Amino acid sequence: MPGPAIGDKAPDFTLPRDGGETVTLSALAPQKVVLYFYPRDDTPGCTTEALDFTARIKEFAEAGAVVVGISKDTVAKHDKFAAKHGLSVILASDAEGDTCEAYGVWVEKNMYGKKSMGIARTTFLIGADGTVAQVWPKVKVAGHADEVLAAVRAL
Repeated sequence: MPGPAIGDKAPDFTLPRDGGETVTLSALAPQKVVLYFYPRDDTPGCTTEALDFTARIKEFAEAGAVVVGISKDTVAKHDKFAAKHGLSVILASDAEGDTCEAYGVWVEKNMYGKKSMGIARTTFLIGADGTVAQVWPKVKVAGHADEVLAAVRAL
């Protein structure tokens, strides 16, 4: 199922997050939301992506945005990941996969000829009005946080 396109209302969700709280998309309004989906905690690309967003967290806040990373990892794994790397982004756990499905990022992957289901690294920029302002499918980690920050500032 394809996810929301630019101009669509972003699917709302409430998910458990690092630190034992929950995060609800609609409750973050009127802030802009950078919603990034990533495959797994503590893998090289995912760690780099989380560190890049964390390094710019103050700039995102100054631009009126909150950054939320979502994977299917448990809250306990998120807590360990955040503590190990000093992360300051919100890490939400979509263990059931409903939010991944709603955003169209739970897809069949083909690695070395082996097919499996997994999260396609994708970022959504959600405007203050709750609509999708921009989508980055098949994210390449290098330079991504800078590109997203520029888009947040332009929104």
